[in-house]
Amino acid sequence: MNAFIAVVLASLLSRLGYQMARSPVLPRFAEDLGATPELLGVIVAASTITGVIFKLPAGALSDVLGRKKMMVLGACFFALPPFLYPYVNDPWSLLSLRFVHGFATAIFSPVAAAYVASLAEHGRGARLGWYASANDIGASAGPMIGGFVLYFTASYPVTYSLVAVLGVVTLLVVLWLPDVDPPPAREQKSLAARAADFRQGMAEVLSAPPILIAAGIEAVMYFGYAAFLGFLPIYGKAVGLNDAEIAIVLGVQLTVAMVAKPVAGMLSDRFGRVPVIVVGLLLCAAALPLVFRCESFAAFAVVAPILGLGVGAVTPVTNALIADLASDKRLGAAMGVFGTVFDFGEAAGPIVAGFLIGSLGYAATFDVLAAATVAGTVVLLWLVRDPKAIQRGG
Repeated sequence: MNAFIAVVLASLLSRLGYQMARSPVLPRFAEDLGATPELLGVIVAASTITGVIFKLPAGALSDVLGRKKMMVLGACFFALPPFLYPYVNDPWSLLSLRFVHGFATAIFSPVAAAYVASLAEHGRGARLGWYASANDIGASAGPMIGGFVLYFTASYPVTYSLVAVLGVVTLLVVLWLPDVDPPPAREQKSLAARAADFRQGMAEVLSAPPILIAAGIEAVMYFGYAAFLGFLPIYGKAVGLNDAEIAIVLGVQLTVAMVAKPVAGMLSDRFGRVPVIVVGLLLCAAALPLVFRCESFAAFAVVAPILGLGVGAVTPVTNALIADLASDKRLGAAMGVFGTVFDFGEAAGPIVAGFLIGSLGYAATFDVLAAATVAGTVVLLWLVRDPKAIQRGG
């Protein structure tokens, strides 16, 4: 339990600091440095691109080198790069630093999820639910705190120094964590043997269709959800909501998701992963088209919690399903696949939605995204066997 609390605390602190370094501070900083709109978009996306490239190999390396070692490495990227932001004086240097800072979540996130999943198989869904909620708290509070710090200090160096302090505290917590590595990671092996284990782990996970499909389900859900997050503020303004009302709608949705995640994890431990994921996906598919047909604050306030409930049901349980499908010695690689595919969905959603909205409008665009979510639900039911259901049956 102490190890679980510590890793959840480390994840919360790391996400808090990391998101403080992003919106709204990063776009403002890039703009003040003279970045063009096109370059500004690349700067904002740079750390996500790092995640797409490196989450899978980082997860697989944790199976070979050990979870704690890789988490310490990831925590170093939380702690050290923020100290360099005050010395950045042009947008291209900022772009390079954002790529480097992106190694923090690229390494830490999949390995931390594997660490939580490997603590014990019993109660895995509930633990991953609490872990996901802690990440959400950090991700939600980070931009708000960063914005307030920048507002009251008018100083990028002060803001990024606070990010650095949170990164250092994260590193200290991770150094305190006990070692829960699987036996293969503890064995003394030659470099060639470890390289062979790494290649075998990558190949084993990438050749497991159920794991890829389960990761793809999360990406499909986030495909629509990321588009919602990107375009709700614009749509809300168009139908007459003010900034405070838009913030409340987003806050209610996020709060419901955070509360739902540990509950969904516990339900999946008891009734199976797939049924909970299916309910969550269908709630998302129902809510997305409704949100972009709302024309009053009251209507948004009714529909947004439905989406939050759906997101809260899918995310931790998909993590637990992937952990169930993977062998204990391949948990890191499996979580790396999850992170990589997830980042693809999160990055692609707003881009695709932007093109579709230009030709179809909001309602029809989110009809399409909802249909994609339903299609993903059918694929999940058709191709993925629920390990929890099999255990109960056996």
